[in-house]
Amino acid sequence: MRKKINNFREESLNYHSQFPSGKIQISPTKKYNSQRDLSLAYSPGVAEPCKEIARFSQEVYKYTSKGNLVAVITNGSSVLGLGNIGALASKPVMEGKALLFKIFSGIDVFDIEINESDPKKFIEVVKAISPTFGGINLEDIKAPEAFEIEKRLKKELNIPVMHDDQHGTAIISGAALLNAITYVKKNIKNIKMVVNGAGAAAISCTRIYKQLGVSTENILMFDSKGLLHNSRKDLNTEKKEFAVNTSSILNLEEAIKNTDVFIGLSIGGILKPKMLKSMAKNPIVFAMANPDPEIDYNLAIKIRPDVIIATGRSDYPNQVNNVLGFPYIFRGALDVHANIINDEMKLAAIYAIASLAKEPVPEQVNIVYNKKNISFGKEYIIPKPFDNRLITRVSPAVAKAAMDTGVAKNPILDWKKYKEKLLDRMGYESKILRMIQNRARTNPKKIVFCNGEEYNVLKSVQILQEEGIIYKPIVLGKKNRIKYLISENNLDIKIQIIDPEQEENKKKIEHYAKILWKRRNRKGITQYDAKIRLRTNDHFGAMMVDQGEVDAVITGYSKNFSLSLQPLLEVIGRAPSIQKTAGMIILLTKRGPLFLADTSISTNPTSEELAKIALITAHVVKKFDIEPHIAMLSFQNFSSNSKTSYKVSQTVAFLHKKYPNLIVDGELQPDFALNEFLLASKFPFSKLVKKKANIFIFPNLESGNLTYKFIRGLGNIQTIGPVILGMKKPAHVMQMQSSIEEIINLSTIAVIDAQIRKN
Repeated sequence: MRKKINNFREESLNYHSQFPSGKIQISPTKKYNSQRDLSLAYSPGVAEPCKEIARFSQEVYKYTSKGNLVAVITNGSSVLGLGNIGALASKPVMEGKALLFKIFSGIDVFDIEINESDPKKFIEVVKAISPTFGGINLEDIKAPEAFEIEKRLKKELNIPVMHDDQHGTAIISGAALLNAITYVKKNIKNIKMVVNGAGAAAISCTRIYKQLGVSTENILMFDSKGLLHNSRKDLNTEKKEFAVNTSSILNLEEAIKNTDVFIGLSIGGILKPKMLKSMAKNPIVFAMANPDPEIDYNLAIKIRPDVIIATGRSDYPNQVNNVLGFPYIFRGALDVHANIINDEMKLAAIYAIASLAKEPVPEQVNIVYNKKNISFGKEYIIPKPFDNRLITRVSPAVAKAAMDTGVAKNPILDWKKYKEKLLDRMGYESKILRMIQNRARTNPKKIVFCNGEEYNVLKSVQILQEEGIIYKPIVLGKKNRIKYLISENNLDIKIQIIDPEQEENKKKIEHYAKILWKRRNRKGITQYDAKIRLRTNDHFGAMMVDQGEVDAVITGYSKNFSLSLQPLLEVIGRAPSIQKTAGMIILLTKRGPLFLADTSISTNPTSEELAKIALITAHVVKKFDIEPHIAMLSFQNFSSNSKTSYKVSQTVAFLHKKYPNLIVDGELQPDFALNEFLLASKFPFSKLVKKKANIFIFPNLESGNLTYKFIRGLGNIQTIGPVILGMKKPAHVMQMQSSIEEIINLSTIAVIDAQIRKN
């Protein structure tokens, strides 16, 4: 365990220190290439917006980034899991929070760490810098100072202020509570609740629960010293709010008998099995201590099958995750220029989140979590973090509540247009990758890696294993070389190493060789040839997949693509229903994932082959719950003057006739295919008008491969692939000298490929 911790520590330090250091940076939003651009951006042009803002202060939202800029502010006095580590040491956490704001809601963030423990001085500093920001997210400030700081800043500033540690958990757990109570058909006014923990989060949560309808007289709250009761002299103002008149209840075990709800914001393991057994019928348990809940999820459902349990962990159902709330709450508040986040806005967020969980779940969410039919119930009382609908439900609900309560200075008039704008703000390129990885993690697969003697491959296997994407991985190669690399690089990895050339694998080689010879003896392969080939890593790994010993094979690191692909075709072969293979590259872009084919295999496909490539690519894209919009590319637009464009034209004509509901068109130049406005203005008849193309089929290998290699060389767009389409079983070839990230991404797709085939 110590080795694993040290290894992860080193990896985390490397992650944060890679150039550029940290996790966030400033990027220009306007052109700056010419002298005129610079004169507009700064002197003398910048004087004009300054004068406008001086005349009308609200114009600051029009001419600056204030309306999309939040400050994440802390003094580091209560960092989750680390305690009072101070302002400087808390900076990585605040940068992490900034990252979440950006990727989930498109909000820019400056993280500000203030070296001040005196609440009054801290408040003055925040007030002094507040003109810069459209909102302030307070973070990791210890109680009770956090209450005073937030209260005063909300009162004295005219921009939204929220202490997420208090209200984030309260909002998400509040939505979960509403739905849990609805599911068990209890009346919220009558439920009895025990709250274990009395810090900032627990106080805020319980206040929210009261606003939702829980009766004050039905709440018992405990801190580390026991029940909060009026006889105690050590209670601060916030704790006194929940003090009861009795001191006869001695401990948590006694208090929890026959209660309906247990709220844990304390320490792991404090809710004992005996206590859970003593709760009322259909108990609701929110064990939100991290990383170890107040009671283990699996233990709880074993003891009480009727329990509804939520935790703060992502590996169990019903994760109370603040990311379901704060990005979208601030998004809604910023977009209407609200001067506060009031209780009505928080309640609006709660009801929006709760309502979303009761709606039919999009197939995309089912796919991400590898479930066939997620639906409202004991294991789904709050939405999943990767649900794209959150931003279009929570942010508008918050914005509307701000407008209804008179705190919005920029009311929204067109809600449909606003929701479209919200979706455009999201960082799809990173979100899609996280969704893919999350889906793979739900049902990990066994993969054999043919290039085991390479550090990048071994490091990728370690990460994939740690992330729960693969299990019991097998690497092929020289055992001594692989063991040396593992030791030399301090890799914490559990793998099976197989060297096909070793005598110990002689029987397996002979068995494999008989199978291969029977398949290929009419294609010039002798039994001797078969044995020789099965001693190579690629043939051996392919045969392991073919025989069902592993779920997928990955190769290609040390040889060119065609040499690595040939053994897979010889051993595994093409899917009989298609008899066509193609290489597909996935580009993760701000406009969403783009799928490029064929970039790897077919040198100069015929019209019929192009149609097959388009169809198998569309089939795979549908598996990601994305509607295929196919652009058949050429160097001409709707012109058949050359052999290439004529071939593409024939392909489109065939697809239009055979598959009239398929959204496909061409021949198109890439810039027209990518630019919907350009396409609509010049070719309004195209099937792709008002449909963003997401599949791009190249007319030949030269154009496809050159385009992909050019994009890969730029390095500013994440790519996955090539993903081999049309194989009988999951088998994929990486690019030579692939990066660790590229190997991880391709392996993740291989896992999903295996999942789809199993289903």
